Amino acid sequence: MRRVLALCAFAGIASSVLAVPASAAPGYYVIRWDNTGICQVWNEELKYKPFQWGASTYKVVSKPLPTFTAASDLQIKLRAERRCTL
Repeated sequence: MRRVLALCAFAGIASSVLAVPASAAPGYYVIRWDNTGICQVWNEELKYKPFQWGASTYKVVSKPLPTFTAASDLQIKLRAERRCTL
């Protein structure tokens, strides 16, 4: 009986350790404002999305990037390709 109880306890602890998700690193995106063409780096960890009003809307123009530096490099590349104005 003790062996069964110990085995169940071990299985429960092992399954709870394996079930803990890895903490996801915050992702960064490059967004492009439609009315001005300006590209901006946005952190998805922020609580609020960028404020849109009237003609001021945006589109996400990149996949999630792991670091701010990677997102900033992409933003500079998009400016060089003239897909962003600033």
